[in-house]
Amino acid sequence: MFIVQLHKSYHLCRASKILINSSANLFSQSTSKEYQARKLVGFSEAQMYSVVSDVKNYQSFVPFCTKSKILKKYENNLHATLEIGFPPIIESYTSHVKLIKPQFVSAKCRDGTLFNYLETTWKFSPGLESNTQTCIVDFYIRFDFKSVIYSQVAQMFFEKLVQQMEWAFISEAKRRFGTESVPSYSLTAPPHRAS
Repeated sequence: MFIVQLHKSYHLCRASKILINSSANLFSQSTSKEYQARKLVGFSEAQMYSVVSDVKNYQSFVPFCTKSKILKKYENNLHATLEIGFPPIIESYTSHVKLIKPQFVSAKCRDGTLFNYLETTWKFSPGLESNTQTCIVDFYIRFDFKSVIYSQVAQMFFEKLVQQMEWAFISEAKRRFGTESVPSYSLTAPPHRAS
């Protein structure tokens, strides 16, 4: 009887330990996420730069961006307030944007309540030698949620969301400049280097 009782206690303790370890793993998962992509697009560097650097109009073409307002603008950078919303999450934050025309746009946020940080980088380089109306677009995004719960929710749809955001800029270029000179084509993304 004592051996059977001890055996049952062992299984209960073991089951409890597995449950506790599973819960610990759920909440110890990283709250940060990153994505990078490289595409050949049928628009020039200057055209893609003009779309990506047009922060004041993000609310009209960037998915889930409900407000975009320039706070301060300088020669090579600007500060903007952006609001993103995908129910039940709505977040307003200040983005510090660095601009190098027509090759580079980067944005960093470190003051939001949703994120510890949010960083995006767009690099534009020459495309096909035979077609000046092409360029290579390198896109990189990385962020770290303050909340493990928000991080877990984001895990479910992160890649689809950032791809949708990436394509929104190409669609806006089509709206502004007409048909692409060549169809967009995904390339292998190089490792991202901090800038």
